[in-house]
Amino acid sequence: MYGSSTTELDQTLQAYDYRLPEHLIAQSPLVPRDSSRLLVVQQQAHQHRIFQDLVTLLRPGDLLVFNDTRVIPARLLGRKVNSALAQPVEVFLLEPRQPLTWLALVKPGRRLKPGAIIEFGPPEQPLLRAEVLATDVDTRGRIIQFQSLIDQSFEDLLEQLGEVPLPPYIQNSAARPEQYQTVYAEQPGAVAAPTAGLHFTPELLAHLQSQGIHQARLTLHVGIGTFRPVETNDILSHKMHSEWVDLPAATVDTIKATKARGGRVISVGTTVTRALEGASQLGPLKAWQGRTDLFIHPGYQWRVVDGLITNFHLPKSSLLMLVSALVGRERLLALYEDAIAHQYRFYSFGDAMLILPEAVIAERAQYFSS
Repeated sequence: MYGSSTTELDQTLQAYDYRLPEHLIAQSPLVPRDSSRLLVVQQQAHQHRIFQDLVTLLRPGDLLVFNDTRVIPARLLGRKVNSALAQPVEVFLLEPRQPLTWLALVKPGRRLKPGAIIEFGPPEQPLLRAEVLATDVDTRGRIIQFQSLIDQSFEDLLEQLGEVPLPPYIQNSAARPEQYQTVYAEQPGAVAAPTAGLHFTPELLAHLQSQGIHQARLTLHVGIGTFRPVETNDILSHKMHSEWVDLPAATVDTIKATKARGGRVISVGTTVTRALEGASQLGPLKAWQGRTDLFIHPGYQWRVVDGLITNFHLPKSSLLMLVSALVGRERLLALYEDAIAHQYRFYSFGDAMLILPEAVIAERAQYFSS
């Protein structure tokens, strides 16, 4: 029904639009995490299941790859002090550039030009100071240098003063900060959660392992590259912002062993997918630390990933294009229509989709030797 070849329409931004009723945007996570719904995409059909059913939907010998990044308290509220009035300021950290120097989004941007000074903490005894050094053209953000005003490290002050940011479409949430972290989050550095992993519980992870479904980890610090909107009508003109990846040797070895025995590599989330496929662009898969700006869209030839667990993504987003590269744009939009009809919950705290390898229609590159 749905072909694997791409068309000119697949390259246009408007082709990735859909209408979502606002009440389906999840504002808080379900408890327990693995009670969310799961849309299971098979070769010709799809099923409506529960996330806990993952144990019976995967095979012994399959491999789940997780992103163990941890969301930092990247949202800081302060005040601009080198002006007539101490004006309120919001700073949203994106990524470190040098020690104590960060790329950040700021509000109000028009008032925070190079030379502006921002302080954080009590007005009578501020704890942290920052100076705006420059404007970043690519992101329209600012390069900001921090200085601790007390005998504490920047990292400790960030934990004390910062807030774990929630996406802007979550406006009325009772979620606690730890609910926007995966249960296996270890490596601080992300400014948004790898949300496909939010559905896993320690009990489910243990159950999967007991059934012979293997697990491995990598780190991709989720940054602006993941949630930056596609703004060009020709999607091929879109430039992804790069994100930092750490692919350990142990994970590479596990992937190769899985492929050799006929097992399937299932990415837990689009960030894992970008990390693995980004690493594959460099030659034979090996341990790697670096940045990837890989933009996956229909027509992409897959090298490592066989299947995918993912949440439901925003219209016209690069994440929607990535998933379309696996199952085809037309089928994905039809699946979204059915999810909406069945009142699935969308976006970060929403329900999930499992794309089984037999549903993948995209072409595969000859990458792993037989």
